[in-house]
Amino acid sequence: MSDEHTETGTGWPQPAGPARPEGPAGEPDPRPQAPDPDELSPLSPQGQPAEGDPAPVEEADEPSAASAGTASATATAVAVAAAGWRRFGSATVMIGVLLVLLGFTLAVQLKTTSTDSSLAAARQEDLVRILYDLEARDIRLRQDITALEDSQRQLRSGEQGRQAALEEATRRADELGILAGTLPARGPGLAVRFQAGTKPISAIRVLDAVQELRGAGAEAMQISGGDRASVRIVASTYFLDGESGSLIVDGRRLTGPFTITVIGDPATMRTGLNIPGGVVASVAQDGGNVIVEDREVAEVSALHVPRTLEHARPVG
Repeated sequence: MSDEHTETGTGWPQPAGPARPEGPAGEPDPRPQAPDPDELSPLSPQGQPAEGDPAPVEEADEPSAASAGTASATATAVAVAAAGWRRFGSATVMIGVLLVLLGFTLAVQLKTTSTDSSLAAARQEDLVRILYDLEARDIRLRQDITALEDSQRQLRSGEQGRQAALEEATRRADELGILAGTLPARGPGLAVRFQAGTKPISAIRVLDAVQELRGAGAEAMQISGGDRASVRIVASTYFLDGESGSLIVDGRRLTGPFTITVIGDPATMRTGLNIPGGVVASVAQDGGNVIVEDREVAEVSALHVPRTLEHARPVG
């Protein structure tokens, strides 16, 4: 279409196009080269307004209030479940800790009662000696039981019972006299001699030897010094360290070397002295030596003078 047709209005009608935005009060848009609203800015992503254009207003979603209520209820339920789970988890952890402590305690107790460190560290020959010692004690106790049963049967009979009672009383008195140290004794046993090393033989070492011999079945003992002075060892005997390596035994001073003469089963008493960590090992650690000699006939001749009783009186 030519310019003439357009100016005179005789041309074809122009198609209606979108109205351009106008300024305030119907004035033309003052922005120079304002972009057509139907055109998109090449710098803006598709579907986004160009720079300077007003942002489109989104329509409110009608179920938003219901969604907010549902979310609030869900959050409350989750919080309650979490609190319950925390309580349940704390109780479970506490019960688990208590069960672990109980199991550990039982395991330690079982190990302590079932394991003997001294026996676990002992050599095979030491274990054989200890076993022999236990068997000897068992035999000795069985013999004592048999003798007591025979005495009981004899005491229950008539005339023979009275004679047997007298003999039993005499035998018992002799045994008590030997144990009390008021009677001399003779029988198989050992001679235990102490030799001092860098350290003198202390009273505690001698006392340990006496206790081990008693535990091994010693029936009578005496200790002698280098000057051949002897003291009978009884239940009330005490030992003290004296000057220049001497010992005070029941108030009497003895000088070294010291020798304990003991009556009892030699093999059992030797085993008792040589147990791991016993008196022989202790004296060896101090630089000394313990010499143990078997005696077919050991004589314990030293006597103990009983103390006069001031307050106690026999009954019956």
